[in-house]
Amino acid sequence: MEQLNLPTYSFKIKTDGQRKLIFDTIRKKYIALTPEEWVRQNFIRFLNEAKNYPLSLMAVELHQKIFKSVRRSDILVFNNSGEPFMIVECKAPGIRLDNKVFEQAAGYNVQFKTNYLVVTNGLQHFCCLLNHDAGTWEFLKDIPDYWEAKNW
Repeated sequence: MEQLNLPTYSFKIKTDGQRKLIFDTIRKKYIALTPEEWVRQNFIRFLNEAKNYPLSLMAVELHQKIFKSVRRSDILVFNNSGEPFMIVECKAPGIRLDNKVFEQAAGYNVQFKTNYLVVTNGLQHFCCLLNHDAGTWEFLKDIPDYWEAKNW
């Protein structure tokens, strides 16, 4: 798979016929290894190992009903109280991170109202701090460490 702008991690990968599968430590099963899944699995490891977010506070592809459609958020991180805290939208490395991608991630966040919104294609990563009361957002230079971010 493509080299990403993230630390290098090792994964359990196996072949099932023609398909490659990668083990998802959150869902505890093998998942088809698509370019987007490659980004998601690397970003989960990045959040856990580089930024200290506990795996036990992450959910992957959590189904949610938004208006009349059902959507799945790529990664949802909860705080210690079990409240949604950060939403991460993952795209394949070849996907440009444009307004449409940010609107998709913001649409997922209508229900959760997290403090942080992250968009990544594995090569570029954008993190916004959201203030829902004021209706404002601020791009951050880096994704905060768990111990720093959980104080919001």
